[in-house]
Amino acid sequence: MANIRAFKGIRPLRSKVHLVAARPFYSYKKSVLKAKLEDNPYTFLHIINPEFGTKSTTKPNSKARFQKVREKFEHFLKQGIFITDTSPHLYIYNQSKEGMSVRGIFAGISVDDYTNDIIKKHEQTLTAREDLFTNYLDIVGFNAEPVLLTYQSNSEIQEILNSQMAQRPEYDFTTTDGITHQLWLLNEVDSQIICQLFKQVPSLYIADGHHRSASSVRYAQKLREGNQKYCNAADYFLGYLVCETEVHIAAYHRLLKSKNGISHADFIAQLEKHGKVEKLKDPSLPQSKHEIHIYFDQTWLKYRAKYIELDDPDPIKNLDAQVLSEHILRPIFGIADLKTSDQIEFLAGGQSLEKIIEIVDSKKSEIAFLLYPASIEEIKKVADAGLNMPPKSTWIEPKLRSGLTIYSLEHD
Repeated sequence: MANIRAFKGIRPLRSKVHLVAARPFYSYKKSVLKAKLEDNPYTFLHIINPEFGTKSTTKPNSKARFQKVREKFEHFLKQGIFITDTSPHLYIYNQSKEGMSVRGIFAGISVDDYTNDIIKKHEQTLTAREDLFTNYLDIVGFNAEPVLLTYQSNSEIQEILNSQMAQRPEYDFTTTDGITHQLWLLNEVDSQIICQLFKQVPSLYIADGHHRSASSVRYAQKLREGNQKYCNAADYFLGYLVCETEVHIAAYHRLLKSKNGISHADFIAQLEKHGKVEKLKDPSLPQSKHEIHIYFDQTWLKYRAKYIELDDPDPIKNLDAQVLSEHILRPIFGIADLKTSDQIEFLAGGQSLEKIIEIVDSKKSEIAFLLYPASIEEIKKVADAGLNMPPKSTWIEPKLRSGLTIYSLEHD
């Protein structure tokens, strides 16, 4: 039974939303980030980079820097760039581009559902990053970047979404990357109906945002252990709920920096010890599960590993990312741990084959391994078993913008 709540969103004025909403700051090149900060006084990036254009200098990720973030946020509120809704809502958000469309619900997500394992995880979090984000929340007091969660399809929820989306949206704008963003405010009655319907949903699955959710849980636990009164909003965190049939999953490809002197012929011979190898006439992505495409020395190969137990009870062993590690990276190149190896780089799905070829031909990396995307069913099996996916196993869309709808941890 999933527990979600409506909330009084803090959000941009309709006339400025296209200027405020921004991708996470780390996704911008330094030159692009600087240009956006110089040219757009309304971008949410100013809140995350509060000292831009000033003489102030605080240490990154310090309490002093986080206090500056809070002050900049409060400045945006005082300037009227943000407004606060007077009554609680759930918010429908739709993202579309070139025939691809994903819709979901901004809502408060229960920290107790996280600790009680109603919210399923598939990625191990790092204590240092949890500490960092918990300190951040303790000072700034809001969530601006939602955790992406999936849920099993529910026809009644979808009917309400369909009905609302037939109405004029509160926001409707297109960003320079060609993505159209639309947002609707659900009325109080429909918001409460959906909250009740989610009580029929047995589990939620984190698709993106494991550290954000874990730190929100730690923040709530810290408040509870302090034996002090705090706002009930802190028992929840900002989530974006998407039906599992609507998320888009791409693979994360692997780039190997060096073959360690292994010759062309020896590499193929080693591959044939562990799998079936076939030369490809043209560059292409894998077309099915357990098919790995390899590019090196201007040669394309299709590889299928031997001895894969399709009914293996361990869901990790059937993941193509794990097959690559166990059948090629470990036995041939001695790479035992992707987290610590300096020989592996990750390339998010969606990159063109031309880009991959350019990387290998220029010797930035010597071998590219292209994987078939994991399915939502595979991710759920791993999460249900309480296990963790191999590093960088999935590239999941939609990627959400910060500042579109903000969740206060200090005010109901």
